[in-house]
Amino acid sequence: MSTQSGEHTSSYRLELLPTVPAFHRRALRDKQFRKGQLVYYGPHPEFYGIGEVKRVNGPNVAVDFRGTGAFDVHEEIMDQRYLIRIPKEKMDKL
Repeated sequence: MSTQSGEHTSSYRLELLPTVPAFHRRALRDKQFRKGQLVYYGPHPEFYGIGEVKRVNGPNVAVDFRGTGAFDVHEEIMDQRYLIRIPKEKMDKL
C-alpha cells in the first residue's frame, strides 16, 4: 500500500526479519525451495517484502511479492542465494 506522499508502507512487520547478505553461510545453505513457500529478499527485507515461491528453475526462483515491499514488486525472478525462508518463529509476529 502507498501513502499520499509516495512512501510505501507494508502491513507486514518487515523489520522483524533478519538481514542476511547473499553470500552469508545462512543464505547458501538449505536451498530446497518449493512452490508455495514464503520467502523474503535477505539483504534488505523491506525492499521486496514477503513473497510466495511460484516456480523454481535451477538456481532461479520466481517469487510473487504482491507489492508488499518498498519497491512495490509483484513478481520477480531471483537467484536463490538472495532468498531466505521466513523463520517459523517469526511467522505469527509478522
